[in-house]
Amino acid sequence: MSAIHQHPSHIDRAGELRTNQSTLDTLWQKAKIAHIADGRITSVDEKLTFASAKEIAALVDSGKFESGSRYFLGLDLADRTPYFVWDTQWIGEVSDEKKSEGFTTLREVGAQLSPLEFELALHATALSNWHRAHPRCPRCGGATRVDLGGAARFCDADQSQHHPRTDSAVIVLIKDRADRILLGHQPVWPEGRFSTFAGFLEPGETFEQCVSREVFEESNITVSEIKYLGSQPWPFPASIMIAFEAVTDNPGDAKGDGEEITDVKWFSREELKAAAKDGSLLLPPTISVARKMIEGWLGEVALGGETWR
Repeated sequence: MSAIHQHPSHIDRAGELRTNQSTLDTLWQKAKIAHIADGRITSVDEKLTFASAKEIAALVDSGKFESGSRYFLGLDLADRTPYFVWDTQWIGEVSDEKKSEGFTTLREVGAQLSPLEFELALHATALSNWHRAHPRCPRCGGATRVDLGGAARFCDADQSQHHPRTDSAVIVLIKDRADRILLGHQPVWPEGRFSTFAGFLEPGETFEQCVSREVFEESNITVSEIKYLGSQPWPFPASIMIAFEAVTDNPGDAKGDGEEITDVKWFSREELKAAAKDGSLLLPPTISVARKMIEGWLGEVALGGETWR
């Protein structure tokens, strides 16, 4: 299997601009601004929608949304258009139906977005998740505020600066010598949903060691010939998926651990296509690196649904 195709970045994150608030204020006035509220991002007809600074000010004045925070996402590499995200929430009790009007989640719309929009949405979602989860200083407990255009938070009490952390996780396509792949089922998923194996990197562990450990813990098999395939940001809430393939010489030993993985199945290409076609197999979402790994092995676009849970 070849490496997973990686889109080049369409955004210059322009970190040198983050340190000057007056520069950021000037950029805000001419920026395209995505709007995130309670984890939902503005979207119409499966495309992101962007507002102007004046439109955002009008939304604040309307009393529907809190004043929120601004995060600088960067400059379009093609035309240097600045992009920001405005991160806020509704004021008062608002129904889920109302919140869905003009808004969607990255999970729902990700597969339909352009590479530029997907990159912006990933960045915006990750920043929103991190800022909401870190309102206080981990050193002294004091309140923190947005710093560096959203790239950090700052504690005025002890003068410490804090930066987003991303959790590294490996995800593995396991093959045997007959070039079948092994997929596993988690108990939280619907019946028939299978995917590749994944787990978080532990302290002091290499990615390759993590691959071997996670595969053995979840499927009871040992692997070799571990090869890097690519990576994907996964801000649900704050991960980077590091993709590998690996080969096992003991496919007959495969079994789920009974907790994280309750069932495992080997698939040839024909078996996978048949199961996906008749609906007995549900595959991971098309925006996921897991789906890309499976389709890279399959050699074609796979059927199999758009199932998250």
